[in-house]
Amino acid sequence: MTATTVATTIATSATPDRVNLLGLTKAQLEQFFVDHGEKKFRAQQVLKWIHHAGVTDFAEMSNLGKALREKLEHIAEVRPPEIVSQHDSADGTRKWAIRVDGGGLVEAVLIPDRDRATLCVSSQVGCSLDCSFCSTGKQGFMRDLSAAEIIGQVWLAIKSFDAFQSGKGRVVTNVVMMGMGEPLLNFDNVVSAMNLMMEDLAYGISKRRVTLSTSGVVPALDKLAEVSEASLAISLHAPNDALRNELVPINRKYPIARLLESSRNYIAAQSDNKRVVTVEYTLIAGVNDQPDQARELAELLRDFPCKINLIPFNPFPQSDYQRPSGNAVSRFWQVLVDAGYIVTVRTTRGDDIDAACGQLVGQVVDRTRRSERYRNAGQNQVTEAG
Repeated sequence: MTATTVATTIATSATPDRVNLLGLTKAQLEQFFVDHGEKKFRAQQVLKWIHHAGVTDFAEMSNLGKALREKLEHIAEVRPPEIVSQHDSADGTRKWAIRVDGGGLVEAVLIPDRDRATLCVSSQVGCSLDCSFCSTGKQGFMRDLSAAEIIGQVWLAIKSFDAFQSGKGRVVTNVVMMGMGEPLLNFDNVVSAMNLMMEDLAYGISKRRVTLSTSGVVPALDKLAEVSEASLAISLHAPNDALRNELVPINRKYPIARLLESSRNYIAAQSDNKRVVTVEYTLIAGVNDQPDQARELAELLRDFPCKINLIPFNPFPQSDYQRPSGNAVSRFWQVLVDAGYIVTVRTTRGDDIDAACGQLVGQVVDRTRRSERYRNAGQNQVTEAG
């Protein structure tokens, strides 16, 4: 493992009255130029400069007239967030700690795998939900990320490999909204950022390779089909409501049946009728990893268009949960395969730099005081044990 503190010359503080163009979609950027008395086609030029060439200085945008470049210097900026540190795992995984406005830190992780590289992107500073097996939730919640801060993670990942127009091939082939935060609770900014990911004038990633993962914010998921064609993953983690209520508290408001119905409707609304939902299931030793629970899951998902991704739990300090044994994972997998499902087991990547699934943490000015409660609870347990 190597750790690198990254110095950057990019301005990371907002300039009053300037619009950050980094997070604007094509339609939004066209409207920006029209509102300032310019032609709509300028949006296409600027999109390419920002997202194809990685240019943040208007003076370098050579196919814009001098007068327009000078005008943009006064009314706009291209300002990605700031990389504070970079960690490289022995397995090739790379993790960044990224500072955003207000002083919070989020994390993004790039996971290479043969001919593909998947970037795990954060949508919030912390998380307003409190799933019991996720370290991000233990930190509490600070705020939503802006669209610029979300797409900025893609921009920074490519920039860190010096890959804008470098001939090195596509650094990021897949994006998963599975980092810090619940994406559907930051709906508008996440949708804008995902649309930029799929925009040919920006990153041109296939809609099958941009995936939103949700814990089950059903009303927002019901709206998503109207504005996005991204792939869908749902964080299920339990075969029944009683257990999921404990693991994923939002289930108490939107139980499994409603989540599955909303997910089915989302898939049905897509123009591509071959879509399926990815069902994420974190296996926790002695909690949800037994063969009878696998059989219950198989019955629950019968006739539901899905593939199942099993994720062995990755331990972190504020959790008493344990990783299941290899035999337990194999038994669970076999039950589902025998029932006819396509099932993958996620290989743990980047755990030597705390970049594995469920391990992402940042720096959160916690508005919920949840992190304080967890720290106090841990101290109390140590006192009682002593």
